[in-house]
This record gives sequence, C-alpha cells and structure tokens, in this order.
Amino acid sequence: PSFPMMKNLLDLIKGIYPLRTCTLALSPENIAAGKFKVCLEYHIGNCLGPCEGHQTMESYDDSIEKIREIIKGHVSGVRKGLQEEMDVHAAKLEFEEAQRIKERIDLLDQYQVKSTVVSPTIKTADVYSLISDVQNAYVNYMGVIDGAVVKSHTIELKKRLDESDEDLLALGLVELRRMHKSTAKEILVSHPLDLDWEGIKIHQPLRGDKKALIDLSIRNAKQFRMDRLKNIQIVDPERHAKRILAQMKSDLRLSTEPIHIECFDNSNIQGTNPVAACVVFKNAKPSKKDYRHFNIKTVEGPDDFASMEEVVFRRYKRLLDENEPLPQLIIIDGGKGQLSSALKSLELLGLRGKIAIIGIAKRLEELFYPDDPIPLYLDKRSETLKIIQQLRNEAHRFGITHHRNRRSNSSFNTELESIAGIGESTSKELLKTLKSVKRIKEASKEQLEEIVGHSKALKIWNHFHAGKK
Repeated sequence: PSFPMMKNLLDLIKGIYPLRTCTLALSPENIAAGKFKVCLEYHIGNCLGPCEGHQTMESYDDSIEKIREIIKGHVSGVRKGLQEEMDVHAAKLEFEEAQRIKERIDLLDQYQVKSTVVSPTIKTADVYSLISDVQNAYVNYMGVIDGAVVKSHTIELKKRLDESDEDLLALGLVELRRMHKSTAKEILVSHPLDLDWEGIKIHQPLRGDKKALIDLSIRNAKQFRMDRLKNIQIVDPERHAKRILAQMKSDLRLSTEPIHIECFDNSNIQGTNPVAACVVFKNAKPSKKDYRHFNIKTVEGPDDFASMEEVVFRRYKRLLDENEPLPQLIIIDGGKGQLSSALKSLELLGLRGKIAIIGIAKRLEELFYPDDPIPLYLDKRSETLKIIQQLRNEAHRFGITHHRNRRSNSSFNTELESIAGIGESTSKELLKTLKSVKRIKEASKEQLEEIVGHSKALKIWNHFHAGKK
C-alpha cells in the first residue's frame, strides 16, 4: 500500500485495538507470579496491560484477528461486531463502555472514508492497469474491498520480443494475482483481454466508478515508472541515456538511435545582423564544444528560408571536407518552409536520405517530415518531445546571444565610422586592442595614438569628449 494508506491503517489499529510493543515473555505463569509491571504505554492508553492481566489472552488474540480482517479490507464485518458490542452495553445501561466502543466505530468509519475512492457498492474486485515504453512495461494491481483500496503493488516487466500491451498485461495479471493470492470474482483491466476463467468476470470499464479505479491504477503505474527512471538516471546515467535514445528511435520512426543530433535556428531582429546557430547533443546531452555560430553571408535581408539553406550547406560541406562524423538526426527549428530549404542543401551535398531530418513548428509543437504533409504530434509529456524542445530552446538561446553580441559590435562600429576619417578597419583595430566600447571611450589621447596614430586618435578623442573640459 501507499504511504498515506499505511499511515491511516496504523493510526486506526492504534486507536481501536492497542497492541503491546514490549517483548516480555507473557506466559500465564509469569503473569500470575506478578513478574511484570505496566509501563508508560499502559498509562497513556497505547496498551491494555496484558503484562498484569488487565487484558486476557483471549481478548488480545481476538484483537489480532480483528486487525487481520481490517488489513484484508473486511472493515464492514469488524464494524458490525463493534456495533453489536455497543448495543449490548447500552442495553445493560453501561453507557461509558458503550461510548468507548462508539468512538472506536467512529475511527473505523473515518478510516473507511479516507480509503474509499469509489462507491462502496463495488464489493470485491481486482484492478489491473499497464503503461509501457520501448524497453519495459509497468503493471499496477489494486485490491478493492467494499470500495476501499486495501492493496496496491506495481511490477516492472522487461520486453523480450515485440509483445503487445495486452499480452504483457495478461502476464502481469497472472503473476500479481498469484503473488497476492487473490480470489476476487471480478477483474477490471485497462486493456481488453481475451482471458476465459470460469466463474470470473474480466472487463474493461469505460465510464463510472470502475473507470475511476482504472484511472487511479494508471496513475500509480506512472508514478512507479517515474520513480524508477529517476533512480536509474542517478545510479546508471548510461543506461538512462540508452533508454531515451531507444524511445526517440521508436517515437520518431528512425532507422537508428539518434546518438548524435544537431539542431539549427535562425536569428535576426528587424532584419539586422542575421545569424544562425547549430547546437549538438550526443547521447541525449548537450555537447557544447561542438556548438557553432554562423554569420549569414549570401542572403540579403530577413529571409529565413534562404538563411537556413546557407547554414545547413556550410555546416555539412565542412563536415564532409574534414571527414568528420555526420549526425543521425537533424532538427530544423521551423515548419515546412525551413525544412524544405534544409533539404535543398542536403540534396546538393548528396546527403538526402542518409541523415534523418525533421522540422518542429513552435506554435503546436508539430513535427514535420520530408514529403509528408501530415505532421506528427507527440504526447506533450513524452521524453522524446522534451529532448527536442530542449534542443530547440538551446539553439534559440545560443543564436540570440551571438546575435546580440553582433548587434552591439555593429552599433559601435557604426558610431565610430560616422566620425569623419574613421573607417571599418580602424574600428576593428580599436576593438581588437581595447576589447570593449567602455575602454575606447575612457582611453587617453596617448593610448589611442599608439593604436591608430595622432590624426585619427585626435578625431576619436574629440568625438567622445566634445564639450568636456
């Protein structure tokens, strides 16, 4: 059972049937000889004092049996027994004892309310659900009695062949039912199963309280999977990466695992200083030493399609010339237009069909494939989509940073070049030597003279210090 369920159960047992926590040898002879004295647990109400004979062995054994019934989920039977005891004491006018039993009944009712997730009209049923990925399947079992979930257990099944989810669920169902020795005559499942067991009803609910049980079971399976994957990521990062790559291969319909992925993004603001960025992921992690910036050289104005065509051509022309390894997957930040432009470059280089390439549109996270007008939509919570989004966001961040630096340098160069007698080469020489705009403005005439000579230094110094004494 889950931690909250277990805590509720322990609180109930403590309140209704207090048990001793000591390990004294409470034989009838030792108790009769007065070898033991009650401890603080007795005085604060956590124990009924069997060590001094305040509670008989028969009464203690009866409490143990009632606790077993509660753990099995047979709460209504225990409640009925307590109700009968309370009625007997009330008939004898033993109202204090009747009140104590009523308080125990109230505790039992509170526990049942906390444990009940659907209508109590669902008497006894087993609930089985399955979620799966490329490598594993996770089957959750819940035992339900009187509308209360009294058991919950999830197991992991490793896929050996191309088993269907239905086959894996049937396998997990048989294993869990045997493990928990279940005798429930009704079984609720998340997938339709072709099982014919005499005297047992197996069905897939589509609505109502029973469907709510299936949904709860699926959430349990998802939480178990998430916890497992987090643990694997910490303990065995290599296995974690392999699992993600296998999942990406399946989700994106690739012929091989995308160990090496490259993503391209264009950046230009109001058509100025167009640049592009290429970020690289290896084994599902950023490889920052392989990131590359591109200043657009052959395109005039803000033309994203032509810019994408240029940078993709330049990137893979260079990799081919230098005999460097090519990626298994290229991601283009953009829709059909940018994807088509990138395909033109791959075609020119003879790489079309040799490298998988997809485009991702920002608005609806649509994935576009070459020659396929219908986009692919991945589950918004899938790890594959998260990796693609991380690539896209990293490319955007990397490109914007470079673009801002270029704009800053460009603005400064324009300001210098606006000074009569100062051209582009002089501006670059100053920036190369003094490194920043601030240092050039703060430089003395002598420092400027050492870099660009007396005449130009005087013009620059006068421009920045005009009106100053």
